[in-house]
Amino acid sequence: MKSAIAVFPGTNRERDMAEALEMASGRPPAMVWHRDAELPDADLIVVPGGFSYGDYLRAGAMAAHSPVLRSVAEAARRGVAVLGVCNGFQILVEAGLLPGALLPNASLRFVCRDIGLRIVNGRTAFAGAYGAGRTLRMPVAHRDGNYFADADTLDRLEDEDRIAFRYAPLDGEAADRFNPNGSVRNIAGIYNEAGNVLGMMPHPENAVRPDQGSTDGRGLFAGLAAALG
Repeated sequence: MKSAIAVFPGTNRERDMAEALEMASGRPPAMVWHRDAELPDADLIVVPGGFSYGDYLRAGAMAAHSPVLRSVAEAARRGVAVLGVCNGFQILVEAGLLPGALLPNASLRFVCRDIGLRIVNGRTAFAGAYGAGRTLRMPVAHRDGNYFADADTLDRLEDEDRIAFRYAPLDGEAADRFNPNGSVRNIAGIYNEAGNVLGMMPHPENAVRPDQGSTDGRGLFAGLAAALG
């Protein structure tokens, strides 16, 4: 699997993502600077986490209009797999590749902790290694992760099986604690209509080694390498 990572001023998870991708595919990903209008040939494009442009104006708003994002959008329209994690999810939403909005957390505080992540649609390249219904342990680290969309959009996401993940309790976790940001219907990740674009708030790239507290993120990258390689 050939992959590429879009990098912006303020991105801070690109090296973590590169390690996870190389671990799964055996190939280091190409790093593409935000001003570059051309992408290398890739089976997967990742928009990683961080604080692109310092979250100026609104998280992901400026990055959504960068030259590299125009190329990412064109690649997505051609069917190339695109993964946006945390700030990458925000950017994909701001760019119109995914519906809805990422609002400030309900607590109005930055949240950084492990969460339970339940697989809703396990029939895609992104989640096929897991299968539906499984609950994973992954970290979140964000201030603007509160997913919101109007009722019609939410119903359409449900009807079209485009909800990828929901927040879910970990063993022994209180029922009022498992959703870290107040996201409507506990949504933690969604797909586009074609199923080749995934946006998610949790960080699978930070759950691939035992010293990170979980290896549950490995399945996402291994599944992509198997499906796209």
